[in-house]
Amino acid sequence: MSSRIFQSVVLQMKDATSRTIGVVEYDGSVVSCSDTSLIGVKWLDVIDALNEMTDSVLVFEGRTFRPLSSWGTNFDYAVFADGTDEEAKTICMMAAVALNGAKTYYEEKHDKATFVKNIITDNILPGDIYIRAKELRFPTEQLRAVFLVRQVDKTDIAVMDVLQSMFTDKQQDFIISINETDIALIKHVTPEMETADLYTIGQQIEDTIKSELYIKTIIGIGSVANHLRELADSYKEAQTAIEVVKVFDTDKTIIHYENLGIGRLIYQLPTTLCEMFLSEVFKKNTIDSLDQETLFTINKFFENNLNVSETSRKLFVHRNTLVYRLEKIKKLTGLDLREFDHAIIFKVALMVKKYLQSREQK
Repeated sequence: MSSRIFQSVVLQMKDATSRTIGVVEYDGSVVSCSDTSLIGVKWLDVIDALNEMTDSVLVFEGRTFRPLSSWGTNFDYAVFADGTDEEAKTICMMAAVALNGAKTYYEEKHDKATFVKNIITDNILPGDIYIRAKELRFPTEQLRAVFLVRQVDKTDIAVMDVLQSMFTDKQQDFIISINETDIALIKHVTPEMETADLYTIGQQIEDTIKSELYIKTIIGIGSVANHLRELADSYKEAQTAIEVVKVFDTDKTIIHYENLGIGRLIYQLPTTLCEMFLSEVFKKNTIDSLDQETLFTINKFFENNLNVSETSRKLFVHRNTLVYRLEKIKKLTGLDLREFDHAIIFKVALMVKKYLQSREQK
């Protein structure tokens, strides 16, 4: 528990009374006080008295003490006020109410974030999720989306502050630092929200970080989780989305797992199977036999939905020139890209080749 939280409350109460009030920790140390000269002083004699007390308040050596709520039988923190009279007791009781509220809010906020981090990183047993959720009064069945924000080229810890300023509902949305480059946002969403709305949120995150910190990001979005136990899967999906887009579509900076298409399947295939596929498809010549100009032509042809006229226009070449190139590709590979089935095979083969190259670079 941060003493700064206690000190903030104590200083606010200082104007309401002339009595010195403060908080003592389980080891007898004064961790916050309206008289700052007492902070750090140890009152060892009060420890046993507080642990053995039977009444709601303890009068001890000219001060009145009241323990704050605690998980165990022994006290963790106790509030105190100067004096042993009824006024001191009243001040102590009122201060305890205020400090208990601050303590509960801080611990719940902190513990919930830790709880969520443990879920998405698989650091908690499935059965314990329900128990801990009940302790924290954490709703288990609620729609949540996982956004994984990865910083590219350079990193800045201020990204956490930017995200926290964007998503201020600390009881619904959780911003969790994963490592030096990655920050996860667990965002509460409504049933009406669609994939386009999630992309809008991702775009807002990207634009804000870029404008305020000049940092480039890639944002992966997992499937919407209906239950707490599904958060880990959604987080892994967001990770996969980033990895897949790095291989197959480097121009994209925001990607939803459900929109990865065939790249998602290829990414999960073993490399031996991919190599077998390429050798079976390119029996005449390997895909490496195609020069860069030919590959550029092929990609443009795919981009324009196998439309010869549109592709030739985009390439600034005569239609017959493009037909000649396609015939050349057919002779080299045995695949006629003007035929839909052949085009699909070739497109998949190009993606498989990209995937294998990315694996070699790791």
